[in-house]
Amino acid sequence: MPAATRQEPAIEGWFATDEASAAHLIGSKCPRCGTYVFPPRANNCPNPACDGDHLESVPLSRRGTLWSYTENRYAPPPPYPATDPFEPFAVAAVQLADEGLIVLGKVVDGTLATDLRIGMEMELTTMPLFTDDGVERIVYGWRIAS
Repeated sequence: MPAATRQEPAIEGWFATDEASAAHLIGSKCPRCGTYVFPPRANNCPNPACDGDHLESVPLSRRGTLWSYTENRYAPPPPYPATDPFEPFAVAAVQLADEGLIVLGKVVDGTLATDLRIGMEMELTTMPLFTDDGVERIVYGWRIAS
């Protein structure tokens, strides 16, 4: 894998980091009914009982409760990047503490399904996904809260 000269998000606008490098997700909130959504969007409230058409960008909780999880044991097919050799990884569905949203994300390397339990506290982090043309692409992910 080529050496990275800088880091950039794999998808712009889904997460940000503060001065202490702590990550938070960026979501949207309907000012009319208070419904949250992730990934963020500018319009169309997802609440079927609301006709709001303007959503505001808001930071989301950094912590939540493990709602469900699984383990990916097979490498993705081309053109998707995968480590060589492929290493299995866990995927977590985490219910955000304040908003109640359930957000899917990869769990940090070294944590597999046998390490996880429904109801445990999880916290947001960032991790490299792949390096392309000297740019290390970063994604949000989950780790067991300390």
